[in-house]
Amino acid sequence: MTTVQIPQRMNFATAAPKVFRAVLALDAAARQGLDPVLVELVQIRVSQINRCAYCIDYHAGDARKAGESEERILQLSAWEESSLYTAEERAALALAESVTLLPQGVSDAVYAEAAQHFDEQQLAQLIALVFTANAWNRMNVTTRKTPGTA
Repeated sequence: MTTVQIPQRMNFATAAPKVFRAVLALDAAARQGLDPVLVELVQIRVSQINRCAYCIDYHAGDARKAGESEERILQLSAWEESSLYTAEERAALALAESVTLLPQGVSDAVYAEAAQHFDEQQLAQLIALVFTANAWNRMNVTTRKTPGTA
């Protein structure tokens, strides 16, 4: 099998170090108070939607380190059809998809379901996690950062 090398356009961390550090800080703040496995599941799903190969690879590795099963990682793109996710995870994934696909809007039903599983602070953290994942995805897709690039 021959793989295709996709040239990276720039190293964003080097080109805009203050912005990169700010997004790192935002990422760390957004994770606070949330279950580490849930964090990775949400980040993988957002990255799948945004087609960010780097982030999918990165967060799948972190999910494995946090104890997530390969089966749940592989079924994440079809989580609605899978019986492997809890009601809380399903609510978080639905909210993550709605926030990521913002032109479609975040329905009252999706928001209410998430609010049943997360208190207001956790819900705010979850929303922050999703918009931070989207920022990383946009940074990495635009600069063509792929798995294996620095």
